[in-house]
Amino acid sequence: MQQVFPKISIVTPSYNQSEFIESTIDSILTQNYPNLEYIIIDGGSTDGSVEIIKKYEKYLHFWCTEPDAGQYDAINKGFARSSGEIMAWLNSDDMYFPWAFKTVSSIMSKFPEIEWLTTLNPGCWDWHGFCIAVDSIPGYSREAFLDGCHLPKSRDEIGWIQQESTFWRRSLWQKVNHNISTDFKMAGDFDLWSRFCQHTDIYGIQAPLGGFRLQANQKSRQFEQYLIDAEKSLSNMRNVVNWRSNLLRNIPRKLKLMKIPKIKDLIVSNQGYCGKKVVRKNPEFKEGFWEIEEYKFYF
Repeated sequence: MQQVFPKISIVTPSYNQSEFIESTIDSILTQNYPNLEYIIIDGGSTDGSVEIIKKYEKYLHFWCTEPDAGQYDAINKGFARSSGEIMAWLNSDDMYFPWAFKTVSSIMSKFPEIEWLTTLNPGCWDWHGFCIAVDSIPGYSREAFLDGCHLPKSRDEIGWIQQESTFWRRSLWQKVNHNISTDFKMAGDFDLWSRFCQHTDIYGIQAPLGGFRLQANQKSRQFEQYLIDAEKSLSNMRNVVNWRSNLLRNIPRKLKLMKIPKIKDLIVSNQGYCGKKVVRKNPEFKEGFWEIEEYKFYF
């Protein structure tokens, strides 16, 4: 059967990231994906970033360098010029793993019902671009999101939805008014996930797709402001869907009963969150294929 390559649109917002942006560009172009639409929106860099971008302009669908109203304004500007069926953005100091686009396009081509896909094993790069960690997330679900379990570093955290590893369909983007909110200075990504949650399930995959780079000048170090923004977004969503917490699910955690193995198994079976993931079947054979599985998870 002939492989299908749906168009993937990637936007990179950039501002004075000359130390890292070439690695970001390289991680996208060396995917060698045959139907890529790559857009870079630079905010008027003065550190040599523009000269680096110009080296690759023949591979870009569009790029510009001009003042903007911040990162999320730049991303919106880029997506407004895009047309791909599958969408994502990658900041100018982060990177994808080499198999990311092939994996995402294969899964989304097979399963039209999947509108939102991310990894259960998010990666992390250091300043030099070495992969220093691949974390493990027990699962994702709409209910867990509403319970605040996907707030990064919250008391009840199960695991965050890593922006660098998240892809979605244009049909879902259109359902949320085809924009990232610029009302949130730091947590525009979390607010986008919050709005996605009103329309579809998030599917996980065990393969790492992308990674976040640790470096001293990144905006995400303003963590307290990020959490304030994210909690405000989550509160808005809870009001929209009239959310109520499941007390039977929360009591065992507060009583620390999850440390007792038999009780933990019972709680996961009866009160665990229900997630959906895409797994590879028959991986050792040419006839290998993707399959969706439902699973239960907890803290």
